Amino acid sequence: MNHFLNTFLNSLTLLIEHVPTAIGVIAVLWLIHVLNWCCRYRLNILGIYPRNVWGLIGILFSPMLHKDFRHLFLNSIPLFILLSFIFLYGTVMVIQLTLVIVLFSGMGIWLFGRKGIHIGASAVVMGYFGFILAVAIRTHLILPMVIAAVCVFYLGSLFGSLFPTKKAVSWEGHLAGFLAGIGFVFF
Repeated sequence: MNHFLNTFLNSLTLLIEHVPTAIGVIAVLWLIHVLNWCCRYRLNILGIYPRNVWGLIGILFSPMLHKDFRHLFLNSIPLFILLSFIFLYGTVMVIQLTLVIVLFSGMGIWLFGRKGIHIGASAVVMGYFGFILAVAIRTHLILPMVIAAVCVFYLGSLFGSLFPTKKAVSWEGHLAGFLAGIGFVFF
């Protein structure tokens, strides 16, 4: 019991230490969005256009671009929660995981996405969600299982975005991101 309590307190301390970094990431997305809004959303041309050579540049830029303030707001909350939890595994892990998710989900969208522009951080959100669930399944440790349970309880509706529901939602990106997060843990 004492070991679990120490682990929990250490994790809580680490979580609190990285909250400003997670807030900083969200703040950068909001600053980019305000700039994009001021440019009348012309930066969205840097999104992913499936199977178009120009669309390849979007693999790197699409997670930073959003359709409108509502779109960014809806991505910001789960992104903050999941990113904060993932910082428990270290900053290097966050960077590596994010790069894998961005590249894998971007390529998935570019190869298999529906025609049109694909933008938003939701593929990264889904990748983080998949990572947290996969760590809990793979390690069978108490803390990752508690984190996964909290995420499923509060963010369980994210599962619905893995399937085609709305025409304007890139479920292909959500699925590719989710698989990238899981794949990062197992491969």
